This record gives sequence, structure tokens and C-alpha cells, in this order.
Amino acid sequence: MSERKSSAPLAIQVASLPNTPGVYQFFDDKEALLYVGKAKDLKKRVSSYFSKHHEYGKTRVMVSKIASIQHIVVATESDALLLENSMIKQHQPRYNVLLKDDKTYPYICIKNEAFPRVFATRRRINDGSKYFGPYTSMKTVKTLLELIRSVYPLRSCNYDLSEEKVQAKKYKLCLEYHIGNCGGPCQALQSEASYDDQIEAIEAIIKGNIRPSLQVLEKRMQDYASALEFEKAQAVKEKIRVLKAYQAKSTVVNPKITAVDVFTILDDVQHAYVNYLQVQEGAVVMSNTFEFKKKLDERQEDLLSLAIVELRARYNAQSKTLFLPFAVSVSADLKVEVPKLGDKKSLVDLSLRNAKFYRQDRLKQMKVVDPDRHANRILEQVKADLRLNALPVHIECFDNSNIQGTNPASACVVFKNAKPSKSDYRKFTIKTVQGPNDFASMEEVVYRRYRRLLEEGEELPQLIVIDGGKGQLSSALKSLEILGLRGKIAIIGIAKRLEEIYFPEDSVPLYLDKRSETLKLIQQLRNEAHRFSLKFHRQKRSATAIQSEIEQVPGIGTKTADKLLRHFKSVSKIKKASLDELLSVVSLSQAQAIRTFFEAQG
Repeated sequence: MSERKSSAPLAIQVASLPNTPGVYQFFDDKEALLYVGKAKDLKKRVSSYFSKHHEYGKTRVMVSKIASIQHIVVATESDALLLENSMIKQHQPRYNVLLKDDKTYPYICIKNEAFPRVFATRRRINDGSKYFGPYTSMKTVKTLLELIRSVYPLRSCNYDLSEEKVQAKKYKLCLEYHIGNCGGPCQALQSEASYDDQIEAIEAIIKGNIRPSLQVLEKRMQDYASALEFEKAQAVKEKIRVLKAYQAKSTVVNPKITAVDVFTILDDVQHAYVNYLQVQEGAVVMSNTFEFKKKLDERQEDLLSLAIVELRARYNAQSKTLFLPFAVSVSADLKVEVPKLGDKKSLVDLSLRNAKFYRQDRLKQMKVVDPDRHANRILEQVKADLRLNALPVHIECFDNSNIQGTNPASACVVFKNAKPSKSDYRKFTIKTVQGPNDFASMEEVVYRRYRRLLEEGEELPQLIVIDGGKGQLSSALKSLEILGLRGKIAIIGIAKRLEEIYFPEDSVPLYLDKRSETLKLIQQLRNEAHRFSLKFHRQKRSATAIQSEIEQVPGIGTKTADKLLRHFKSVSKIKKASLDELLSVVSLSQAQAIRTFFEAQG
């Protein structure tokens, strides 16, 4: 098992970074953390450290010490800022500016009391109050609170509005009531139920659910318009516009989720990738992705269970709650949750996104550093997905091209080690089929191709791909049957409409994931065969059109037309040729006929 720290050269690590928001970490050769930074575009930001001269001496020193790079992808730049803050506080890297006053980001608090107040705070008290955030700036919080207060009248006083004190009319109405900013709950002018409905709608606004508030505002706007109070209606309309544009949801942190471990897994034929997120006090404090080399065809559930035990022990995890993509067997003292919606599901999605990006990084590096290993991994995946007996190192794909049966042409393209082998491409002129018959054409070219390979003792492919559905596949199978190759070479057909994969004597097609590397390779084969076949068909069609013009000359047949084209290279040169030049190729009567024919055309 290897950690996220990469042994690849820095240039490859940088080139493999995604163009997404996130947080990056620099490590020296002793794996000590040097710096944590945020970026709107990880690849561009990290690349800038190595692509320009830094005037500041410490920056140059830091860059010279960088041995490896880690990164964590997030949804937005704001999320990156929050995550950077929590990681700097936890790790205190040498080259980061640390906050000396320990000031943290602001929250919006809905106080646990009768007629709850809604206000901004940097302190969280465990008194049952609800906290939302943290937010990246106090300006954002103030803007949101102003928006809320413009929609809903809320009390701003800190009075104890218990039922006894309200009934006793202990408090007097203040200026906020008289100017319309408060409903007057201190004098029982607003019921607690009505006030709680407002609080529920405010929570929805903060969470990003604006529908209840929009309904309130739209009704208010219509009432103002009906009363011909158009200025007030326009003011409400502006609030609706601002409210629709507002988004307050963070996918990185959630204060309700205090102490949990999040695990997700992604695997292919050879490896499994497990991402581990550690969440403390509502913030992601650590993210790491680990790579497991599979020995057998282990199940994801088994691998994830192993990873949970291993990683929790390594990091001395204390949390008792796990968020997982699916249920697995764990220690009895741990609580497993498989979130389906909401904040918890967002954390699981974030973890899985980090695992996917890590896998992409590894594959990009492998493609650059070890292309053979990369190709072998793809072929292993093809073998597994198509249930083949042998690794498909040599794959051939066939396609037909014609227009209403004219100038029929077929092509065979060859891929070796998942790459085109263009020197092995072959094109076929259909000889035995009359008219537009794709099935018969496919039967002919497959037979001709493999009869020749057998006669010459050449290597046979491990996989044949037929561009077409069940009909073309059955035709190809007939030829393999005649040649005694049925069952010795794997063969499939791919239909264009839904990208169905058909197997011999199986009426139910296989549907591969659209992002599957197996499907992408098969599509590449199909597209290359189609391109090559179509190119040959167009060449034949053009040659036929040229020859037909020459063959219109009296006394000139196909063979003479071919001889003239080979000598003069084009019809235009034949038209311009003198009688003596023509006599070097054809007889006197034929030369005179050619001159007479083209001179008459002008």
C-alpha cells in the first residue's frame, strides 16, 4: 500500500494536476510539510511556482526544497479557502503565515430560546443553538443577515421573552417595532408559532432552499401591485432577484457533523483506491488517498473493510461514526452510516471525487513514465469486462462502406497493445457481392482476411470487433466456422445506436459504462475502421468517376484508360496532351480519337 505522496518527478506530478479548485501541499524529501495553499485552478497555480523567477528569497528556497505534491479537490474556491484554513491550523507548515489571534471564520447563529434571535458570531457555544457556516468573510454573513431581515421581521433585543414575562407585559415596544423591523413578540403582537414559521423559512434560505421565501415575497409583490404600490412592489422584486442569485451552501464543512471518518473506494482490475477524510468540529482536517495492489479479485467490500482497520490504526482515529458509500463489516463499537441525501452525502461525494482525481493522476503518470504498463492495464480491463480467456494484445476491427451498393469497400484496422498498428491495416474491394449487402460483404472480407493469415502462418488476433449488430456478427461467424476458427478467436459486434456489445449466440447485449476504458477502446477501434473504410470507398468512387470520363472516348476501354491515367496522372493532362505524347502510350487511331473527343468538348 502506498500513500498519496508520489515518487514521480515533480514535472509529471504538476502536469497531472486537475484544472479544478482545491488545496495543495508541498513536502520536502523527508516528507515534512512545507506549505499549504489554495487555488481556483490547481494546475495553473502550482505550475506558477516552477515556471517563473521568484523575487522573494524565501519563496525560492521553499521551491528548491519541494520533493512531492499532494492535493485535495473541492467544489468551489470558497471551499478551498475554508479547507486551507483548517489545515494550516492543524499542521502549521513552516512557510505559511499562521493566525496568531486564533480568530476563526464567522457563523450564523439561531439562538436556542423563545422567539430565537438570528445573528453573526465567531464563537460556538454548546447550548442547543443552531450554527450555520463557517463563511469565508463577515461581509457575506452581514449581507445574508440583511437579506433575511428585509424579508422577515426579527427581534434584535436580548430580552428573555418567556411566556410569563410576555404575559406580564414586562417590556415596552421599541423603535424597531415602529419602523417595521420587528413584529412585537414582547407585547404578544406576534405569536410564537408565526415566529417559528419565519425561523424555519430562514433556515431554508441559509441552506440554499429559497422556495418558501420566494413564495412569500412573490405574494407580497402581487399584493403591492394590486394596491398600486408599484415602488414597494419593485423593491420586493429586487429582493426576489437577489434571493435567487444567493447560494450559501458549503460542501466542505458542516458544523452539525462534529467527528466522523469518511471512506470511499474506487477500483479497477489491478488496483483499488481508498480515500480517507477526517472531519473534526465540522471541518475536513485531513484527506489522504491510498493505493492497494490487488492480489486476487477481491471485492470492494473486503478491501474497504481492510482499509478502515488499517488507516484508523495508522492515524489513531477516535471518532465512532463512519460515513461509507455502502455497508461493510466493522468493529462493533463503530456506527456505520450510508448517506443518501443532504450534508452527509456531500461529504461522501467529496471523498469519492478525491479518489477519482487521485486515480486519474496515477494513470496520467503511468502513461508518461511506463506506457507499456498503462497499455497492459487497459487490456486487463478489456479482458475482464468482455470475459475473455486471453489478454487482447492483438485486436482487429472490420467495417463496410458503400453508397446504394456502388463502389463497395471494406477495411480492417489492427490495434496492438491498445494502439493503432497502421502498417497492418488492410483494405478490401468486394468481389463476390452484388448490390448493397452488408452481411454478405462482411462474410467475404472476414473469410479472405483469415484465410490469408492461415495460409501465410501469420499471428491471429485475440479479439475481433465487428462494426454492426447481430446480423453482421452472424455473417462474420460463418466465415470463422468455415475456416475452423470458431471458438479460437473471441469476436464481438458493436451497434452504433446505443453502443450495445453483442456476443455470439447471445440475444442480450452488454451495456458498458459510458466512461469505461473498455468501451472507449472499442469505440476508437470502430471509429478508426469506419474512417479507413470510408477513405478507401471515396478513393474508389473518385477513380471510377475519372475513368468513366475517359472511357466515353470511342475505342477506349477500361485497360487503356488505366494505362493513360498511370502515364499522365490526371484527366486534365490527358486533355492537354499532344498527338505525339499520346502516341507514346496508345495507337494512332486511339490518339486521334482522344484528341477529336476532347477538342469537340472545347
